[in-house]
Amino acid sequence: MFYGEPEGTGYEILDPRFGACLIGHARVERLWTGARWLEGPAWFPASRSLIFSDIPNNRMMRFDEAGGTVSVFRQPSNNSNGNTRDTQGRLVSCEHLARRVTRTEHDGAITILAERHNGKRFNSPNDVVVKNDGSIWFTDPSYGILFDYEGGKAESEIGACHVYRVDGNSGEITIVANDFEKPNGLAFSPDESLLYIADTGVSHKENGPRHIRRFKVNGAKISGGEVFATCTNGVFDGFRIDEDGRIWTSAADGVHCYLPDGSLIGKVKIPELVSNVCWGGPKLNRLFICGTTSLYSVYLAINGKR
Repeated sequence: MFYGEPEGTGYEILDPRFGACLIGHARVERLWTGARWLEGPAWFPASRSLIFSDIPNNRMMRFDEAGGTVSVFRQPSNNSNGNTRDTQGRLVSCEHLARRVTRTEHDGAITILAERHNGKRFNSPNDVVVKNDGSIWFTDPSYGILFDYEGGKAESEIGACHVYRVDGNSGEITIVANDFEKPNGLAFSPDESLLYIADTGVSHKENGPRHIRRFKVNGAKISGGEVFATCTNGVFDGFRIDEDGRIWTSAADGVHCYLPDGSLIGKVKIPELVSNVCWGGPKLNRLFICGTTSLYSVYLAINGKR
């Protein structure tokens, strides 16, 4: 069901370069509402559909672009959070309740990709991306084990929150970053030479991090990690990067757009807290936006990366 252009949406242009990303008559559309906390949008071009998570309702939803309808894709979903598509077009998901990362095969079977490191269960895998070499990179904060609302309340076996890599051939799991409070969203630059990772540690630590860090990618390892940008409203959760390297990231007042040099150039205003975004549509020029209770989208004058 199409809900039209909701009150409180629009654009905030902070730099003329943001205006070049916009289509003058294109408006933010609310596509569906009725969730408790939406997350993890992932676009599947073969079916022209978007899979996304409604974490507290323990379900995954599916938006059909051709028909404009939303239906339940999977329930229960183990309180799934982040989702992505691998190099073979399969769904890869982070499951809070089961504390693991899984892959949905083309026939619907579920394959476990990661559930332990050195014999200890993960906290609650949060967001995930797949590199062109088939490796899977994911964050593991403790949000899904803090309460029963988005997973299952439990003690952390690992005792910290790290970023991990799963080798696409051997399945070996390694820690690629261990100096985060609450690692959250992550995305590669268009040429995969850089990896951006959000830290939302301020949610549970006074004056904690509310920023995105930038790392250099060296094969299976990363280096550097300087602060790329600090959120000016709420925290950065999930984000994606367009073909020119601009970062489109969630925030409390909508979606913030940053140039590769760290300049905030504009915002897509959304009337609810935004958790995550992804590129979709046949030309990847449609930005899908997960608000707290609703799914939004907007067509832009630029194109995203998978």
